[in-house]
Amino acid sequence: MRKPIIAGNWKMFKTVPEALELVENLKPALAGEHRVESVLCPPFTALYAVEEALRGTSMALGAQDLFWEKQGAYTGEVSPVMLASIGCKYVIVGHSERRQYFGETDETVNKKVKAALAHGLLPIICVGESLEQREAGKTEDLVRGQVRKALDGLEAAGAAKVVIAYEPIWAIGTGRNASAADADKVAGLIRRTIAGVFDARLADGVRIQYGGSVKPENIAEFMQQPEIDGALVGGASLDAQSFVRIVRYEQK
Repeated sequence: MRKPIIAGNWKMFKTVPEALELVENLKPALAGEHRVESVLCPPFTALYAVEEALRGTSMALGAQDLFWEKQGAYTGEVSPVMLASIGCKYVIVGHSERRQYFGETDETVNKKVKAALAHGLLPIICVGESLEQREAGKTEDLVRGQVRKALDGLEAAGAAKVVIAYEPIWAIGTGRNASAADADKVAGLIRRTIAGVFDARLADGVRIQYGGSVKPENIAEFMQQPEIDGALVGGASLDAQSFVRIVRYEQK
């Protein structure tokens, strides 16, 4: 049985005081929530403070990116060793905004996935197509290729730990979202792709999220789909009430 995972990607929002205020508002509302694994992914500047605030709660800490080297002359980068040392459990890898604005490629995503796993971090690997690619009928080939390249060279034990987030680029921050049925179809494709690289048993244990304009009003529909195991939430994770309603989607 795959445990649902709801992760909030705060992107480039929240100063440290704002981040702590959000956490303090979440803590009582999500106290004792063990049915769903909830993850908070603040900006780098707030990670240490948020980790301290989360101690003793059921919420996990995640980073939004990492570099693949342990240390070195890489100005502005943050290593997996640094993230692990301050208590991160998860790290987002290959988000479409990283691919679009910062030159992330399938090859660098693969390096980051390997680096995360090598240092005890669990990668949330983002895959998804643009509107142009979708309209050209390229969704399946593109997503299949992204998954295969992200997992290239991994041992089965490592692959079993990853989370895959299907995030259609055209739905991120736009207010548009894929239909639950369409999202589930792509999630099923992702699972079959993992099975093809490894085996069906391993693939059946991998958690697959949907991301793209996820809101309290539509989360339940996505979570009812058999292949979808959670959500990677953007804007709605910046508001405590909205994020709580998403995490407690069956308890509205």
